[in-house]
Amino acid sequence: MTASPLAPGWLTVPADLNELRPQGKPELFPASAARTDQGELSIGGVGVAALAAQFGTPLYVVDEADLRARARSFKSAYDAAFAPLCGGADVYYAGKVFLNTSVARWVSEEGLRLDTASGGELAVALAAGVEPANIGLHGNNKSDQEIERALSLGLGRIIADSLDEVDRLAAAAGRLGLTANVMLRLTPGVHASTHEFIATAHEDQKFGLSMVALPGAERSDAAEAVRRCLDAESVNLLGLHCHIGSQIFEAEGFGEAARRLITFLGQVRNEHGVQLPELDLGGGYGIAYTEQDRPSTPERLAAGLADVVSAACQSVGIDVPRISIEPGRAIAGPAGITLYGVGVQKDVQVSDDAGQGLRRYVAVDGGMSDNARPVLYDADYSAILASRSSGADAMLSRVVGKHCESGDIVVRDVYLPADLRRGDLLAVPATGAYCWSLGSNYNYLPRPAVVAVLDGQVKVMVRGETETDLLSRDTGVGA
Repeated sequence: MTASPLAPGWLTVPADLNELRPQGKPELFPASAARTDQGELSIGGVGVAALAAQFGTPLYVVDEADLRARARSFKSAYDAAFAPLCGGADVYYAGKVFLNTSVARWVSEEGLRLDTASGGELAVALAAGVEPANIGLHGNNKSDQEIERALSLGLGRIIADSLDEVDRLAAAAGRLGLTANVMLRLTPGVHASTHEFIATAHEDQKFGLSMVALPGAERSDAAEAVRRCLDAESVNLLGLHCHIGSQIFEAEGFGEAARRLITFLGQVRNEHGVQLPELDLGGGYGIAYTEQDRPSTPERLAAGLADVVSAACQSVGIDVPRISIEPGRAIAGPAGITLYGVGVQKDVQVSDDAGQGLRRYVAVDGGMSDNARPVLYDADYSAILASRSSGADAMLSRVVGKHCESGDIVVRDVYLPADLRRGDLLAVPATGAYCWSLGSNYNYLPRPAVVAVLDGQVKVMVRGETETDLLSRDTGVGA
């Protein structure tokens, strides 16, 4: 079959619609994904039909072994790369991408620490038994209650995002007779190659302390924050933090951010006579959502960053600080899939600048309430027929949800079998990050269950919501 003129340039017609790992294409599915002899997709040794029958669809399915293996690979790769420079590296799992008590325990058991971005995420980490010393707290607008709780618990680090927060942290710690372990989040001015909504290191956005002084100002907010922290007896300034964005494939941005922050560390040493002991270079490593994506490996990322850090520290004349990173998406994303049930289909004749052709709309029983990324970021995904194999021709399709929004698109462009029918199951890979965590009850759809699979066994991580759950907070029920 020839490619549809409506398809994007990167999308090729599959030679075999049933193949999970086409040669020359990036890996999209968890390591345990396989087709049974009957053509059904299985994850962790469990067939998707049985999962759908027991838990319904939509359904989030997480390969526990795959997620753990990815966590281990980042920890071992960065430890190996930085051991000669600073004794190893700390890897923080970014809880915002996908967090529950099971995941928190898994990553802790694999040697990772945990980054939280709210009091709620902190509560999950504590409920999972994560040691406070291994937890960081992010957030550009932390409440007084969140700050006091973090201080009282003795969190390993609180990442300060503004001068206001530096002052509030120092005051709260002094009032409580405690010491605040602080990292300063800086905006290094590195423009990452990613969607504008998830690029977080340029000046014109809400995060971080600018390294550029405002007109008429004696120093930048970043330099002023360092001064205030060092002057405050209740603050233990650990070091600097930055995050240049998410879903980034080019390594140059990470290297440039490292060079700029290390130069700043040298300036701190020269001005204050203090070398700050830690440097967190964030995360945002890209993963494969479609065949166009080409992610790197932890080993290549770690080796390249270690070379940059070593050279930059040598140039500035400082010791290599303890390095930490936060590869949340790259750990959780590829380990998860979402199952959907196929419903209504329709074919439409489309004419656009590329030409004319047929597009099939395939409606499923979920949508933007269980995966908001396509509508938020124009994110692309893939999909396959999961409940059976098919020898039918490929049909350019658009997988859409059941919400009352024309933008409710799950997979914008994908080739699916022409014999797709109601009741079939579709599997969308790489949904382990930012799908469940961004989920909503739009149109009053209950949020799906999350199950983990491992060696043929299934464990419910988060139970699916019911209509009773949806009504439980409505005080008018039964009035």
